[in-house]
Amino acid sequence: MIKTSMVLGQEIQVFGSWFKLHFVENEGMAMGISWGGELGKYSLTLFRIVAIGVIIYYIYTLIKNTAPKGLIVVMAFLLAGAIGNVFDSLFYGLIFSDSTYHVASFVPIGTGYKGFMQGNVVDMLSFQLFSIPNWIPMYGGQKFFPFIFNIADAAISVGIILIIIFQKRFFLEPAQENTPK
Repeated sequence: MIKTSMVLGQEIQVFGSWFKLHFVENEGMAMGISWGGELGKYSLTLFRIVAIGVIIYYIYTLIKNTAPKGLIVVMAFLLAGAIGNVFDSLFYGLIFSDSTYHVASFVPIGTGYKGFMQGNVVDMLSFQLFSIPNWIPMYGGQKFFPFIFNIADAAISVGIILIIIFQKRFFLEPAQENTPK
C-alpha cells in the first residue's frame, strides 16, 4: 500500500508529530546498512533465505519436543518478519517501477527497477517520540528514536525482546539427577 500510494520520502502525520508514515526504501540491512554492492545484496538475501530455513527447522524441532508455546509463538514472529523482508528483496525489484519522483506502480514481471534478489525493502513506520534535550552533549536536539522501520522489522524486534525477557521460561534446563559419581 505504501509503495503504490506514496512517493519516496513522502511523509503523512498519523498522530501529532510522534507517529508518521514516512516512505523510505532500504537496500540493505537494519538502519540502512549495506555493503558489497550487487554481490553483497545477493549474499545478504541468500543469508536471509538460509536463516528462514533454519528458523523453520527450529520451530519444527520445538513443536516435536513440546517446547513452551510462548517460544514457538516468538519464533513464529521471527519467521514472519524474516519472510516479509525477504519477499521485498526477492520480488519488489521485479514487479514495481521506481518510487523516486512518482508513485510506483506494478509493471510486467522482470521490467521493474531492479533484478531478482535486488529489490529494496519498504520501510514506513516512524515513531519520533521526543527530542533529546539540547543540554546533553553530542546528542542534544536529535530525535530519541530516529529509525524508520516496517511491520516485519517490528515482528523481529518484538520476538527478540520477548526471548530476552522470557529466556528462563523458554529455555528450561533439564533437571539434573542427584546421583553420586
